[in-house]
Amino acid sequence: MQLALADLVVWAERVAWPLGRIGGLMLTAPVLGGRNVPARIRAAFALLLALLLAPTLPLQSALPSALAPAGLATMAQQVLIGAAIGFALRLVLEAVAFGGHLVALTMGLSYGEVVDPQSGTSEPMLSQFYLLLATLLFLAMDGHLALIALLGDSFRTLPVGVAFGADALHALVAFGARLFEGALAVALPAVAAMLVVNMGFGVMSRAAPSLNLFAVGFPVTLSLGFVVVWLSLGGLQAAVASLTDAAFELLRALVAARP
Repeated sequence: MQLALADLVVWAERVAWPLGRIGGLMLTAPVLGGRNVPARIRAAFALLLALLLAPTLPLQSALPSALAPAGLATMAQQVLIGAAIGFALRLVLEAVAFGGHLVALTMGLSYGEVVDPQSGTSEPMLSQFYLLLATLLFLAMDGHLALIALLGDSFRTLPVGVAFGADALHALVAFGARLFEGALAVALPAVAAMLVVNMGFGVMSRAAPSLNLFAVGFPVTLSLGFVVVWLSLGGLQAAVASLTDAAFELLRALVAARP
Protein backbone atom coordinates (compact mmCIF):
# COMPACT_ATOMS: atom_id res chain seq x y z
CA MET A 1 0.00 0.00 0.00
CA GLN A 2 1.39 3.37 -1.01
CA LEU A 3 0.64 6.50 0.99
CA ALA A 4 0.87 9.92 -0.57
CA LEU A 5 2.08 12.88 1.44
CA ALA A 6 -1.15 14.73 0.69
CA ASP A 7 -3.16 11.88 2.24
CA LEU A 8 -1.05 11.98 5.39
CA VAL A 9 -1.58 15.73 5.69
CA VAL A 10 -5.36 15.28 5.33
CA TRP A 11 -5.41 12.57 8.00
CA ALA A 12 -3.22 14.62 10.34
CA GLU A 13 -5.52 17.63 10.00
CA ARG A 14 -8.58 15.45 10.56
CA VAL A 15 -7.08 14.36 13.89
CA ALA A 16 -5.80 17.85 14.74
CA TRP A 17 -9.25 19.49 14.75
CA PRO A 18 -10.78 17.26 17.46
CA LEU A 19 -7.45 17.27 19.30
CA GLY A 20 -7.73 21.03 19.72
CA ARG A 21 -11.15 20.78 21.36
CA ILE A 22 -10.12 17.82 23.51
CA GLY A 23 -6.91 19.60 24.53
CA GLY A 24 -8.92 22.63 25.65
CA LEU A 25 -11.13 20.31 27.69
CA MET A 26 -8.07 18.80 29.37
CA LEU A 27 -6.98 22.25 30.52
CA THR A 28 -10.05 22.89 32.66
CA ALA A 29 -12.03 19.67 33.13
CA PRO A 30 -12.32 18.17 36.62
CA VAL A 31 -10.43 14.92 37.30
CA LEU A 32 -9.12 14.63 33.72
CA GLY A 33 -7.50 18.07 33.80
CA GLY A 34 -6.15 18.02 37.34
CA ARG A 35 -2.61 19.17 37.94
CA ASN A 36 -1.91 15.98 39.84
CA VAL A 37 -2.39 14.03 36.59
CA PRO A 38 0.95 13.95 34.72
CA ALA A 39 1.03 16.01 31.54
CA ARG A 40 2.16 13.01 29.47
CA ILE A 41 -0.87 10.99 30.56
CA ARG A 42 -3.22 13.87 29.74
CA ALA A 43 -1.59 14.36 26.34
CA ALA A 44 -1.73 10.63 25.56
CA PHE A 45 -5.39 10.44 26.63
CA ALA A 46 -6.28 13.48 24.49
CA LEU A 47 -4.51 11.98 21.47
CA LEU A 48 -6.23 8.63 21.99
CA LEU A 49 -9.67 10.29 22.12
CA ALA A 50 -8.87 12.32 19.01
CA LEU A 51 -7.81 9.19 17.11
CA LEU A 52 -11.01 7.40 18.13
CA LEU A 53 -13.31 10.30 17.30
CA ALA A 54 -11.66 11.56 14.12
CA PRO A 55 -13.09 8.90 11.72
CA THR A 56 -16.66 9.56 12.87
CA LEU A 57 -16.65 13.36 12.95
CA PRO A 58 -18.50 15.50 10.40
CA LEU A 59 -16.21 18.27 9.18
CA GLN A 60 -17.04 21.39 7.21
CA SER A 61 -16.04 21.08 3.56
CA ALA A 62 -14.37 24.49 3.41
CA LEU A 63 -12.09 24.22 6.43
CA PRO A 64 -8.76 26.03 6.00
CA SER A 65 -5.41 24.36 6.46
CA ALA A 66 -4.44 23.93 10.12
CA LEU A 67 -1.17 25.81 9.48
CA ALA A 68 -2.78 28.77 7.71
CA PRO A 69 -3.66 31.90 9.72
CA ALA A 70 -7.37 31.16 9.33
CA GLY A 71 -6.70 27.57 10.42
CA LEU A 72 -4.86 28.72 13.54
CA ALA A 73 -7.84 30.94 14.41
CA THR A 74 -10.16 27.96 13.96
CA MET A 75 -7.90 25.84 16.17
CA ALA A 76 -7.95 28.51 18.89
CA GLN A 77 -11.74 28.47 18.57
CA GLN A 78 -11.77 24.72 19.20
CA VAL A 79 -9.54 25.07 22.24
CA LEU A 80 -11.91 27.73 23.61
CA ILE A 81 -14.93 25.47 23.10
CA GLY A 82 -13.26 22.57 24.92
CA ALA A 83 -12.09 24.83 27.75
CA ALA A 84 -15.62 26.21 28.17
CA ILE A 85 -17.08 22.70 28.44
CA GLY A 86 -14.56 21.70 31.11
CA PHE A 87 -14.90 25.01 32.96
CA ALA A 88 -18.64 24.56 33.50
CA LEU A 89 -18.06 21.21 35.19
CA ARG A 90 -15.10 22.53 37.18
CA LEU A 91 -17.48 25.06 38.72
CA VAL A 92 -19.48 22.18 40.22
CA LEU A 93 -16.53 20.88 42.25
CA GLU A 94 -15.35 24.39 43.10
CA ALA A 95 -18.80 25.21 44.48
CA VAL A 96 -18.62 22.23 46.85
CA ALA A 97 -15.06 23.14 47.87
CA PHE A 98 -16.14 26.72 48.52
CA GLY A 99 -18.97 25.44 50.70
CA GLY A 100 -16.42 23.46 52.72
CA HIS A 101 -14.35 26.63 53.03
CA LEU A 102 -17.35 28.47 54.52
CA VAL A 103 -17.93 25.64 56.99
CA ALA A 104 -14.25 25.70 58.01
CA LEU A 105 -14.42 29.44 58.64
CA THR A 106 -17.50 28.99 60.83
CA MET A 107 -15.93 26.17 62.84
CA GLY A 108 -12.61 27.96 63.33
CA LEU A 109 -10.63 25.53 61.15
CA SER A 110 -9.51 28.10 58.61
CA TYR A 111 -6.00 28.06 60.06
CA GLY A 112 -5.52 24.38 59.18
CA GLU A 113 -4.60 24.59 55.50
CA VAL A 114 -3.08 22.18 53.01
CA VAL A 115 -1.96 22.63 49.41
CA ASP A 116 -4.68 21.83 46.89
CA PRO A 117 -3.11 19.55 44.22
CA GLN A 118 -5.71 20.69 41.68
CA SER A 119 -5.01 24.43 41.86
CA GLY A 120 -1.69 24.59 43.72
CA THR A 121 -3.08 27.01 46.34
CA SER A 122 -3.56 26.58 50.08
CA GLU A 123 -7.07 25.63 51.16
CA PRO A 124 -8.59 24.56 54.51
CA MET A 125 -8.49 20.84 55.12
CA LEU A 126 -12.26 20.68 55.39
CA SER A 127 -12.55 22.28 51.96
CA GLN A 128 -10.25 19.58 50.58
CA PHE A 129 -12.39 16.94 52.28
CA TYR A 130 -15.53 18.24 50.58
CA LEU A 131 -13.71 18.49 47.25
CA LEU A 132 -12.53 14.88 47.55
CA LEU A 133 -16.06 13.69 48.32
CA ALA A 134 -17.49 15.69 45.42
CA THR A 135 -14.88 14.23 43.06
CA LEU A 136 -15.69 10.69 44.17
CA LEU A 137 -19.41 11.35 43.77
CA PHE A 138 -18.79 12.79 40.30
CA LEU A 139 -16.95 9.61 39.30
CA ALA A 140 -19.54 7.34 40.98
CA MET A 141 -22.30 9.04 38.96
CA ASP A 142 -20.29 8.36 35.76
CA GLY A 143 -19.84 12.07 35.24
CA HIS A 144 -16.54 11.51 33.42
CA LEU A 145 -18.23 9.14 30.95
CA ALA A 146 -21.09 11.58 30.40
CA LEU A 147 -18.51 14.32 29.78
CA ILE A 148 -16.74 12.27 27.10
CA ALA A 149 -20.09 11.38 25.49
CA LEU A 150 -21.13 15.04 25.45
CA LEU A 151 -17.76 15.96 23.94
CA GLY A 152 -18.31 13.47 21.13
CA ASP A 153 -21.85 14.75 20.50
CA SER A 154 -20.60 18.33 20.43
CA PHE A 155 -18.81 17.68 17.13
CA ARG A 156 -22.20 16.92 15.53
CA THR A 157 -24.20 19.75 17.08
CA LEU A 158 -21.33 22.27 16.91
CA PRO A 159 -19.04 21.13 14.07
CA VAL A 160 -15.48 22.30 13.62
CA GLY A 161 -15.53 25.77 12.08
CA VAL A 162 -18.72 26.86 13.86
CA ALA A 163 -18.29 29.16 16.86
CA PHE A 164 -20.34 29.75 19.99
CA GLY A 165 -23.17 32.19 19.84
CA ALA A 166 -23.19 35.29 22.04
CA ASP A 167 -26.12 33.92 24.05
CA ALA A 168 -24.17 30.74 24.79
CA LEU A 169 -21.20 32.65 26.18
CA HIS A 170 -23.52 34.80 28.27
CA ALA A 171 -25.17 31.66 29.68
CA LEU A 172 -21.75 30.25 30.60
CA VAL A 173 -20.80 33.41 32.48
CA ALA A 174 -24.19 33.51 34.21
CA PHE A 175 -23.67 29.91 35.34
CA GLY A 176 -20.87 31.21 37.55
CA ALA A 177 -23.61 32.42 39.90
CA ARG A 178 -24.33 28.76 40.63
CA LEU A 179 -20.94 28.63 42.36
CA PHE A 180 -22.30 30.68 45.24
CA GLU A 181 -25.70 29.00 45.16
CA GLY A 182 -24.11 25.55 45.35
CA ALA A 183 -21.70 26.63 48.08
CA LEU A 184 -24.62 27.96 50.11
CA ALA A 185 -26.56 24.69 49.66
CA VAL A 186 -23.55 22.70 50.91
CA ALA A 187 -22.63 24.96 53.81
CA LEU A 188 -26.06 26.13 55.00
CA PRO A 189 -26.78 23.34 57.55
CA ALA A 190 -23.41 23.66 59.28
CA VAL A 191 -23.35 27.47 59.12
CA ALA A 192 -26.88 27.73 60.56
CA ALA A 193 -26.02 25.32 63.38
CA MET A 194 -22.82 27.20 64.21
CA LEU A 195 -24.77 30.47 64.21
CA VAL A 196 -27.12 29.08 66.87
CA VAL A 197 -24.12 27.89 68.92
CA ASN A 198 -22.41 31.28 68.70
CA MET A 199 -25.64 33.01 69.69
CA GLY A 200 -25.79 30.71 72.72
CA PHE A 201 -22.24 31.68 73.68
CA GLY A 202 -23.21 35.32 73.28
CA VAL A 203 -26.04 34.87 75.77
CA MET A 204 -23.67 33.03 78.15
CA SER A 205 -21.13 35.84 77.94
CA ARG A 206 -23.80 38.34 78.99
CA ALA A 207 -25.04 36.12 81.80
CA ALA A 208 -21.56 35.18 83.10
CA PRO A 209 -19.00 37.82 82.07
CA SER A 210 -16.23 36.08 84.00
CA LEU A 211 -16.55 32.94 81.86
CA ASN A 212 -13.55 32.43 79.57
CA LEU A 213 -15.28 31.85 76.25
CA PHE A 214 -12.02 31.35 74.37
CA ALA A 215 -11.16 28.36 76.55
CA VAL A 216 -14.67 26.89 76.50
CA GLY A 217 -16.17 28.07 73.25
CA PHE A 218 -13.55 26.87 70.80
CA PRO A 219 -13.57 23.16 71.82
CA VAL A 220 -17.37 23.13 71.98
CA THR A 221 -17.71 24.87 68.60
CA LEU A 222 -15.20 22.53 67.03
CA SER A 223 -16.82 19.39 68.43
CA LEU A 224 -20.35 20.42 67.51
CA GLY A 225 -19.09 21.49 64.08
CA PHE A 226 -17.78 18.02 63.33
CA VAL A 227 -21.07 16.51 64.50
CA VAL A 228 -23.06 18.84 62.22
CA VAL A 229 -20.73 18.14 59.28
CA TRP A 230 -21.19 14.41 59.82
CA LEU A 231 -24.98 14.78 59.95
CA SER A 232 -25.07 17.02 56.85
CA LEU A 233 -22.97 14.73 54.65
CA GLY A 234 -26.11 12.82 53.70
CA GLY A 235 -27.33 15.80 51.67
CA LEU A 236 -24.04 16.28 49.85
CA GLN A 237 -24.89 13.73 47.18
CA ALA A 238 -28.13 15.53 46.30
CA ALA A 239 -26.31 18.87 46.10
CA VAL A 240 -23.59 17.48 43.83
CA ALA A 241 -26.15 15.70 41.65
CA SER A 242 -28.23 18.87 41.30
CA LEU A 243 -25.20 20.98 40.33
CA THR A 244 -23.94 18.31 37.91
CA ASP A 245 -27.34 18.03 36.21
CA ALA A 246 -27.50 21.81 35.86
CA ALA A 247 -23.99 21.88 34.38
CA PHE A 248 -24.77 19.20 31.80
CA GLU A 249 -28.05 20.90 30.92
CA LEU A 250 -26.11 24.12 30.30
CA LEU A 251 -23.49 22.29 28.23
CA ARG A 252 -26.06 20.58 26.05
CA ALA A 253 -27.60 23.98 25.32
CA LEU A 254 -24.14 25.44 24.86
CA VAL A 255 -22.93 23.03 22.19
CA ALA A 256 -26.27 23.25 20.37
CA ALA A 257 -26.12 27.06 20.17
CA ARG A 258 -25.19 28.67 16.89
CA PRO A 259 -24.20 32.27 16.12
